[in-house]
Amino acid sequence: MQLKGKRVLVFGAGKSGISSTRLLQRQEAFVILYDSNTKLTNNDFADKFDTEHNFLLVTGELGNDVTDHLDLLVISPGVAIDNPLVVAITEKNIPVWGEIELAYRISKGKIIGITGTNGKTSTTTLVGEIMNTYFDEVYVVGNIGNPYTDVAMETTDRSVAVIELSSFQLETIHEFKPDVSAILNITPDHLNRHHTMENYIAMKENVAKNQTMNEVCILNYDDVTLREMASRLKTNVVFYSSSIVLKDGLYLENEVIYYSVDGKREFVVNINELKVLGKHMYENIMAATGMAIAMGIPMDFIRTALINFRAVEHRIEYVETIHDVTYYNDSKGTNPDASIKAVQAMISPTIVIGGGYDKQIPFDDWIESFGNKVKLLVLLGQTREQIAETARRHGFQNIIMVNDLKEAVRISAEKAEPGDAVLLSPACASWGMFENYEQRGTLFKEYVREMLP
Repeated sequence: MQLKGKRVLVFGAGKSGISSTRLLQRQEAFVILYDSNTKLTNNDFADKFDTEHNFLLVTGELGNDVTDHLDLLVISPGVAIDNPLVVAITEKNIPVWGEIELAYRISKGKIIGITGTNGKTSTTTLVGEIMNTYFDEVYVVGNIGNPYTDVAMETTDRSVAVIELSSFQLETIHEFKPDVSAILNITPDHLNRHHTMENYIAMKENVAKNQTMNEVCILNYDDVTLREMASRLKTNVVFYSSSIVLKDGLYLENEVIYYSVDGKREFVVNINELKVLGKHMYENIMAATGMAIAMGIPMDFIRTALINFRAVEHRIEYVETIHDVTYYNDSKGTNPDASIKAVQAMISPTIVIGGGYDKQIPFDDWIESFGNKVKLLVLLGQTREQIAETARRHGFQNIIMVNDLKEAVRISAEKAEPGDAVLLSPACASWGMFENYEQRGTLFKEYVREMLP
């Protein structure tokens, strides 16, 4: 679609909506920025873009005088496709794009798209670091916090865009086609938005839906859902596994990661050389390596980046050791599966701080993963009673309820013994108590460091 002169409604005035508006203005479209927050005024956007050029702000209710004369609707990730306004506009045969589709239509160069329930941010960060060892123009964007639309017009034929993609962003894919895609894993998440696992899986699969045999999709062989999905994809699938030896693909065997083609294997890295911890991270490393190989990067460049890579902030991030108790920040553990991986990565008796916003996901598997490793569960937030009930049903009784994160840190420090670990891994989203998981993790680190002697 040629955007010049088109009348475009951008739904959502947050970071994504502002970025999309700015890009559309540069494409000489007329932009109507809509948000239900009636307190917003043009002054709130004066430093974001030229509010008098091809721009109209609408708040509160949106009338037919606006929706009857649109060429395109661009929705922010926080706006669901079954939102009544979105449905009404869709029924008028007006195209609905998200930020990713909008940026894709304008950008140039190679594209790597990474999705999955867990591990997206770590893997996207690592892939970006590998790309930077070999390419001159690399953009790491998407759900990682940097809107793709911010850089779309800067990209060139020599660029590589590494994009972290959430299921929300993948709801509105139409023509988007990465040169290399990856789906790391699929476990229950965001069912309050997608309603069923089938819908959620379909959104993840969208990352590869437009790919052909000229492109590559990296999949986790150990994930049954992804093995089944592979048969539906019309692209070149490369598997990785931490549990079996693959004739073709990447695998972990005896603490070494290999890349194999027709049974002929190439050494990638010994996991003891790495600065990251846990099987889930070795899986992320295999996925990143597969993407780098697909992009034509020599193994020496890949290996150097792998060895130098450190865990991203808020993902099993080491904080401090105080009185021989080690504190880890896994605030990005926003669902049970992510928190299971964090628990599995611990090598000491562990106190877990959990609880938060209710995404309507059961906690049974998370509790079952505790084994003999977790000695105490400290719970806060909307889900604390539900988690406690689940824990007791599975025979785990050592539970303390708290009112806020600061109290959780204090109680954990009081109960911890030398040699223990304290792990913030909530298994829940942060909404309701915090602005986002980053704020939750940052506050956890502050509260821990306040206890330094």
